[in-house]
Amino acid sequence: MVRALYPGTFDPVTNGHLDITIRAARLFDEVIVAVYDAPPKQLLFSTEERVALYRAAIAERGLTNVSVISYRGLTVRTAAELGCQVVVRGIRALGDFLYEADMAITNRTLAPEIELVFLMTLLEYSYISSSRVKELAALGEQVEAYVPPAVAAAMAARLGRH
Repeated sequence: MVRALYPGTFDPVTNGHLDITIRAARLFDEVIVAVYDAPPKQLLFSTEERVALYRAAIAERGLTNVSVISYRGLTVRTAAELGCQVVVRGIRALGDFLYEADMAITNRTLAPEIELVFLMTLLEYSYISSSRVKELAALGEQVEAYVPPAVAAAMAARLGRH
């Protein structure tokens, strides 16, 4: 059985993140979405909220081999502790690739037994990022096309745009 870890901040989870999750769920026996608990950035949602929103999106799509947890510390250490043989990362554009390639080399030195698998996003999601979605929502724009329904509702409530 091959278990994969798909880590990220997911603030908020986007349709692009879900696309990577769905595709990883087809490739691996089990996928654990790992929501990073303490990123060095300004968050819209708490860790608990981000986990709950991702779980809602997974349930909506009926993905039975995907679970969602939160974690702290190094991703490859978490992957090893959970018995994951693979870490999945999504790539949207060249900037993502350069960042992820550098991170992959570091992770390979820390945990050579864990494979890193990169999935290219679909073209329709290549311009979507959590940061961009937050910017749009903060400026009063509709974000339903970019995020799952529960996330759009949670963003509207958080930003006072019922």
